[in-house]
Amino acid sequence: MSVYKNIPEVSFLKFLKHGSRILKNPLPFHERNFERLGDTFKLKIGLGNYVIFSRDPKLAQHILQKNQKNYHKSPIQTKDLAKYVGNGLLTTNGEQWARQRKMIQPAFHKKQLALLLDTMQTAISTEVDNITTEKPIDVFPIFNDLAFQTVVKSLFSSEVGQQEINRLQYITEAAQKMLVRELRQPFKVWWFRWSGQIQAHLKLTEEAREILNKVVEKRKASGKREDDLLDMLLDTRYDDYSEMDTRQLLDEILILFTAGHETTSNALTFTCELLARHPKEQEKIYEEVKTNAHLKNDLMAFLQASPYTAQVIEEAMRLYPPAYFIDRISLEEDKCNGMIIPKNASILLSVYEIQRHENYWKNPLQFDPNRFSTLETKKSIAYYPFGAGPRKCIGNNFAMYEMVLAIAEVVSRFKIKPTNNSIEILPLITLKPKNAVLKFEQRSTA
Repeated sequence: MSVYKNIPEVSFLKFLKHGSRILKNPLPFHERNFERLGDTFKLKIGLGNYVIFSRDPKLAQHILQKNQKNYHKSPIQTKDLAKYVGNGLLTTNGEQWARQRKMIQPAFHKKQLALLLDTMQTAISTEVDNITTEKPIDVFPIFNDLAFQTVVKSLFSSEVGQQEINRLQYITEAAQKMLVRELRQPFKVWWFRWSGQIQAHLKLTEEAREILNKVVEKRKASGKREDDLLDMLLDTRYDDYSEMDTRQLLDEILILFTAGHETTSNALTFTCELLARHPKEQEKIYEEVKTNAHLKNDLMAFLQASPYTAQVIEEAMRLYPPAYFIDRISLEEDKCNGMIIPKNASILLSVYEIQRHENYWKNPLQFDPNRFSTLETKKSIAYYPFGAGPRKCIGNNFAMYEMVLAIAEVVSRFKIKPTNNSIEILPLITLKPKNAVLKFEQRSTA
């Protein structure tokens, strides 16, 4: 593999030596390699097999934007994840992806999302009611439920019962956990197959499809409009005016569940963790919410009048990006920054490291929402919370609206206090919080 000679190497022996620690948390291992070898290195993972890791924002911009046609998503998403959620926006490449993206994009325009804001707010308020003040609580399960309920209600309005919602949430999370085990323990995949564990989880996802199919067929038969995401997806048409077939529609819905709730719940939890440790920033949000209270009957106006709350969330996602790696495969040999990237190279862009890179961020480990008071920061080549380029997350506006409403709701009701010194992380498919135990104090209504 002489084509890799221009990129510093981490040996297979070192990879094996640190295998157990990498399984628990790969970030310290990668950080040490970046500090030792520079912004890009290759990791040997077997005979003639390498993965290129990079925290170089210029390389990320080249791969995601400038020459994005030469880079496809890796088999982690197009095969491993796809077997559980199907072939939709998140798990396809090429013409199929382009066709689906063009079709679905209108459903996520800001004008369409404005129709969902009241539904979002209702779902958020209901879940925030579950925050208690009697004792410290792990906030992640609350935000996990909040994010899932918000996606489901935005998709289906009130047509899905709580029992079905709970089952869909269980199946979605069970499939994700199984996938993590497959990816982190590839040497056990034969056992997962032989023991029937993979098949059992595939059977679960078919159960989810059956639940969703009943909802879709019921909506079609009723002829009733709810102006929710399901209606928007049913309204969309391809260039030949044909509609999505049922299987494709269910794939896209399953992907919305998977991509739309876990990353949001992670970001909300990390935001509250940071606010608990920064009471001044917390009070700035409270004052902003209080000033805008008269706009609560016009939620789009309320969102537009809440820039500081959005800045806090953006800074939280800089420090703790839910999608902390972006994976790509090169279709042809390419050159960037003096490096030769071979054909069929596996590349992992470390968003976590890029967004903490001291060459691109002043005091990178400091929590400073004021960084995002200017548009230039949000457009920085070193900021990728939703990805970049044509494959930037289609639900980025949906997620930001939901998160601003959720943080505004929490801070308007409670003061958030920390219970320990550090923020713990659990890097799985997404960057998850760990032991996010916080204390909530009811604010005075006077």
